[in-house]
Amino acid sequence: MTIKLFAPAAVTGLLLSTIAVPVTAAAQTAAQHEALASDSAFIQTAGSLALLQVKLGKLAQEQGSSEAVRDFGKRMVADYTKASEQLAAGAKQAAYPKPVLLRPHQKVFERFNFMSKSDFDKKYMAEMVSQHDDAVRMFEHEAKDGRVQSLKQLAGGMLSDLQQRQGLATQTASSVGADVTASSSQDRKES
Repeated sequence: MTIKLFAPAAVTGLLLSTIAVPVTAAAQTAAQHEALASDSAFIQTAGSLALLQVKLGKLAQEQGSSEAVRDFGKRMVADYTKASEQLAAGAKQAAYPKPVLLRPHQKVFERFNFMSKSDFDKKYMAEMVSQHDDAVRMFEHEAKDGRVQSLKQLAGGMLSDLQQRQGLATQTASSVGADVTASSSQDRKES
């Protein structure tokens, strides 16, 4: 009689353990996919942002009214050309596609491309402060919480240069009288 009672319990235990293992494995796989998707979003967004900075920097050199804005644009072209190469190499190493200019960044470029020269300096510099603030947060997050080690290291390695550009953007924005306290999020809503 004792054997009859243990047999059903053993079978039930085996069934529960085989059901629980796939659920746990599926949960782990889903978490890994979510983490990898976050890394993918980082490299694509960061790469697109670098491409945007090059395009906007060239535009600032052409349309900037003040020498400070034109010089800032020139620096952004040089710095972000290098950053684009680093991010493309990082994407390749992590087996992600090469970054391209994403639609939201294309819209930002189009907004500035058709802006009058008189409005350009202040709005461009306000946008640069806002974008660099966002980029620093994004790179800090990736450096801290990224799952793909090569991207995590890349973000950490690029962070100090990005923070320097953030400071330069804030300084240049102040020199041309751009309102950096009110983010250009209003401009984003209008596009």
